[in-house]
Amino acid sequence: MPVKIPDDLPARPILEGEDIFVMTESRARGQDIRPLEIAIINLMPTKIATETQLLRLLGNSPLQVNITLVRAAEHVSKNTSEAHLDRFYTTFDKIRSNTFDGMIITGAPVEKLPYEEVDYWNELTEIMEYSKRRVHSTLFICWGAQAGLYHLYGVQKHELTHKLSGVFTHRLVTPNNKLFRGFDDVFHAPHSRYTEVRRDDIEKVGTLDILAESDEAGVLVVSSHDSRQIFITGHLEYDPYTLDAEYRRDLAKGIEIEAPRHYYLGGDPSLPPRVTWRAHAHLFYSNWLNYCVYQETPYYLEDIVR
Repeated sequence: MPVKIPDDLPARPILEGEDIFVMTESRARGQDIRPLEIAIINLMPTKIATETQLLRLLGNSPLQVNITLVRAAEHVSKNTSEAHLDRFYTTFDKIRSNTFDGMIITGAPVEKLPYEEVDYWNELTEIMEYSKRRVHSTLFICWGAQAGLYHLYGVQKHELTHKLSGVFTHRLVTPNNKLFRGFDDVFHAPHSRYTEVRRDDIEKVGTLDILAESDEAGVLVVSSHDSRQIFITGHLEYDPYTLDAEYRRDLAKGIEIEAPRHYYLGGDPSLPPRVTWRAHAHLFYSNWLNYCVYQETPYYLEDIVR
């Protein structure tokens, strides 16, 4: 799917170098079609890397997607320049009257904090409430998934004894679900987190389905019955070296941490990682766009409003 992005977004040359079909604003203006409107609420500190990862996965289908990048207005970013944020991002206050076919809410490195102590928590809960009325399907990632399950369904998070980091084998709980069309019986996905949500807590919610899980990493994908809300506790969007960069960053900070599991060749951090999740990541995002957004969303965006 050609993703419509600003001509000068840093992700553009990276994606074009990978033969990912991106469409600049100037070219998109010449097409007389109704693009899918997708908002990305980017809470990650490494915003440019996250933009590139998600745009890579959203750009794999023949329809036009218009991307709106949104940042938390109540948070001061330490890792992304104000010039970049001012040029490419908007805030929730400026889009709250809009409607979107889809929304992605990313993770954030704030898992150990109580939700209510996160400096943009009030703003995020407003966005989640807004998404129920004005977004057809919302995809929550990692901490974003935990936050969504907590705010929308009262599912608590639990702190792990050590960081869960690595690439883990998962199985499909509901193989016929449209999100997993074309998937193998088992597939791999990266995880990087200090907290978890548990199967028992999710099962107590009568309107949620567990779609995929791992013996080692626990629940991976949860969905509302109508696929309007989808929660993924891992990071299918990660680049080959994202876990490696996080591991070496933590080591440099003096944090006692294990190397990511099932990730490096031979389990040796001095050797390159082995990428085993890329194909299923592309398929998952393509399925989400196709089956949960494009085929279900109304043609007139105002009809989404609940």
